[in-house]
Amino acid sequence: MAEGDAVAAGRPGCLITRPEPGAAATAMRVAALGWQPVLAPALLLSPLPIAPAPEARAVLVPSAAALPSLAESCPPGLPVLAVGEGTAAAARDAGFTDVIAAEGDALSLAALAGARLDTAGPVLLASGQGYGDDLAADLAARGFAVIRRDAYVATEATALPEAARDALAEGRIRVALFFSPRSARSTLSLMREAGLCGAATAIRALALSRRVAEALCGAPGYVSWGGLDVAPRPDQEALLALLGPPFQVLALPASPEG
Repeated sequence: MAEGDAVAAGRPGCLITRPEPGAAATAMRVAALGWQPVLAPALLLSPLPIAPAPEARAVLVPSAAALPSLAESCPPGLPVLAVGEGTAAAARDAGFTDVIAAEGDALSLAALAGARLDTAGPVLLASGQGYGDDLAADLAARGFAVIRRDAYVATEATALPEAARDALAEGRIRVALFFSPRSARSTLSLMREAGLCGAATAIRALALSRRVAEALCGAPGYVSWGGLDVAPRPDQEALLALLGPPFQVLALPASPEG
């Protein structure tokens, strides 16, 4: 269904701030639940070439964004420990055959490594540039030698997409999904620059974790959300479960600028 047809049918909008890879897949899930997905990726993720690490006994993947680079440099049979089920599925799609999923966050990923791997050989940690320090420290504390690789770089979007800006200005967004503290802060900055912070009063913000929720409430400048809920587990399935059935809205008033 085209966006105009969906709006005419009264489907409320769901703002998706997740970057690619992943945003399009999330949009499909949101649409299947009856909402109108509106893409507004707050970050741009660009893969980086990484040097092979043939001595690594396993690779830890805290984000699916690392997989394009890993697929070019790691043998498909190398054991992969993924941060959650979504990243594990993406790793299998990328050709990796020995994949185990943690419970959705860095702490559970480190715990999974401690439970499944011995410390006789090094592990490869493929994360984003500027990310992964706490996970690497946790692994080292558990006795692992860690090989670090920057598999992608994340840069903040410079503006809201036109479709997202219009949907916010016209009051068509009723819920927004936030997947990381940085993307939450970036989205707030973009809304502020566009003069659309007032739209938040009609939006229920859904946060993947408590840290994401804190970023939504603690960024410079006060933003008053219409509601704020935190997923009980830090994975997409738990986040989408918070959506519930879409509101049956026939006429949506425009939100005030702020």
